[in-house]
Amino acid sequence: MGVDYYKILQVDRNAKDDDLKKAYRKLAMKWHPDKNPNNKKEAEAKFKQISEAYDVLSDSQKRAVYDQYGEEGLKGGVPPPEYAGGPGGGSTYFHTGDGPTSYRFNPRNADDIFAEFFGFSSPFGSMGGGGGGGGMRGTRFSTGMFGDDMFASFGEGGGSMSGGGPRKAAPIENRLPCTLEELYKGATRKMKISREIADISGKTMLVEEILTIDVKPGWKKGTKITFPEKGNEQPNVIPADLVFIIDEKPHSVFTRDGNDLIMTQKISLAEALTGYTVHITTLDGRNLSIPINSVIHPNYEEIVLREGMPLQKDPSKRGNLKIKFNIKFPTRLTAEQKTGIKKLLAP
Repeated sequence: MGVDYYKILQVDRNAKDDDLKKAYRKLAMKWHPDKNPNNKKEAEAKFKQISEAYDVLSDSQKRAVYDQYGEEGLKGGVPPPEYAGGPGGGSTYFHTGDGPTSYRFNPRNADDIFAEFFGFSSPFGSMGGGGGGGGMRGTRFSTGMFGDDMFASFGEGGGSMSGGGPRKAAPIENRLPCTLEELYKGATRKMKISREIADISGKTMLVEEILTIDVKPGWKKGTKITFPEKGNEQPNVIPADLVFIIDEKPHSVFTRDGNDLIMTQKISLAEALTGYTVHITTLDGRNLSIPINSVIHPNYEEIVLREGMPLQKDPSKRGNLKIKFNIKFPTRLTAEQKTGIKKLLAP
């Protein structure tokens, strides 16, 4: 029994061209070897199978032979209907010298099929120079004076197709790590990119640009900033959008929960029972003293109103600051200490 190309692409036998494109786009991006470094052998095998299935089913001549004779017939010497010298764009059928009707199917390179479909060769991990697959250079990023490392990856959109016109390359997504201070006060980030552009003759050249990102107070992790069509220029492809996605760097004091800030203060049992004042340096540099007059128990939480993060839609408003406590209990007490505590806590 030969390979079931329809099953590999997860489509039925009546699948139309658009169905095949959607299926290939999804599966090729999922199983591209560069996206699966931990199981590269399995990914390479699946990627090759997916590409071969799409190559056959998206070609009406090869599909007709496959539907009638299966994989064995396709690869075993049956020529496509009305074959006349092989299909264009790189012949996949070759005369074997055994007779005028003896031909052999030769699957195309999986990377070539991918590059032809998406407009680039290796979308995963190819940023900052170097590339996989077909070796096409990707748009490169650096943060200039800020010195943060950027980790670039492609989204799985796969680009949009529009008949015979140019297709839009898949967006290039990059993390933009920001400190809580930057997300509290706002900041300006300068991003230096290198990309290829084409002149009127079609000749490409490498240029550098500085992109300015105004980080607004209150922006949250996952906020996206898009620079339309700032990817490489290629023939018959609309350049990719560059998308920067806000990420939050860990902070030594605060963690963020939506618009609220949370901190944990370590105190002794004596401080928990007799009173304690929390001293805080806020994200914008102010010094706060928060007196706690209640007895602090293990689940106690002090809420300081409007000392959290600015609201993204209205930075003049803020969330709250929640102070939690980690009480250090003594491991041993002398008899005298036990007596003293009993007297202190007696009803």
